[in-house]
Amino acid sequence: MKNKNCNQQQILKKRPNGLPDKNTWELIETDLKELSDGEMLIEQEYISLDPAMRGWINQTRSYIPPVEIDDVMRAGSVGKVIKTEGKTIFNVGDYVTGWGGVQTYCITKGENFYKVDIQKAPLSYYIGILGMPGMTAYFGILEVGEVKQGDVVLVSGAAGAVGSVVGQIAKIKGCKVFGIAGGKTKCNYITDKLGFDGAIDYKNENLIEGIKKHCPKGIDIYFDNVGGEILDSALIFLRKKARVVICGAISQYNAVSNIEGPKNYLSLLVNRASMKGMVVLDYAPKYPEAMKQMALWILEGKLSYKQDVYSGIENFRETFLRLFSGDKMGKLILKIKE
Repeated sequence: MKNKNCNQQQILKKRPNGLPDKNTWELIETDLKELSDGEMLIEQEYISLDPAMRGWINQTRSYIPPVEIDDVMRAGSVGKVIKTEGKTIFNVGDYVTGWGGVQTYCITKGENFYKVDIQKAPLSYYIGILGMPGMTAYFGILEVGEVKQGDVVLVSGAAGAVGSVVGQIAKIKGCKVFGIAGGKTKCNYITDKLGFDGAIDYKNENLIEGIKKHCPKGIDIYFDNVGGEILDSALIFLRKKARVVICGAISQYNAVSNIEGPKNYLSLLVNRASMKGMVVLDYAPKYPEAMKQMALWILEGKLSYKQDVYSGIENFRETFLRLFSGDKMGKLILKIKE
């Protein structure tokens, strides 16, 4: 059992070349410092594990500064305010979500934290379908993809935290939706449970033939979470004025050589199509309206969501690596409160 006056933290020790190994992070224990005026102590309960975290530990230019060596690993989290000092924006007993990092306690003045209502949704949902993955899906398909009724939508990583929600929102908007996933279990999940119109098993069937079978007249939106060969194959099937949403490229995050770029990019020219990257942080001012709509869809039974929850801050690295092994479905979460 952890000491109540001690904070366990996963700190970055070494930037990896390829998959993170046992030398990438170190679990340390530090004494909790006294709070200053306006600060709050948050006991963290769940940590969000996301593919983007792999990019945050690279010393490269990106949309957000890299995690520095010896800093606490950046991560979204949700927890409970257990102590405050002076005038604070949240009160003891409030549940909040924000950038708490991979640690058992977080001290903050509340910048970029939001209060959440555990009466409306389970606490862990606020780092999942009502958190960054859900917001990514919502703004990615609605605002970047500009989805409209009748569109043919193709989603890669379709059984994952973002892709599974993208497909369901597209169905709500009256689209034909097809997903790319690895293995029979995942393909059955997105069609039988999530309502996708079809699934392409990239592990066991020819990808191009699979897309051709399900989308013989092409696609209006391709929502990409994977990159690499799958992105290249999808580009072949773009319709005129198609939109390609670049959300992630998990197949390339641990590349030890040059990242593989698209060979079929001229399809964008021929079809007057667009390819646009999206970073969910750009939409932060709109999170409340999106969370309200997503919560309503959940209540109405229009959105289904799967969570893959593991326990123990000491198991952070091993759990994080499950993102890249292809054997998980839905949102990967680390429970750290004992």
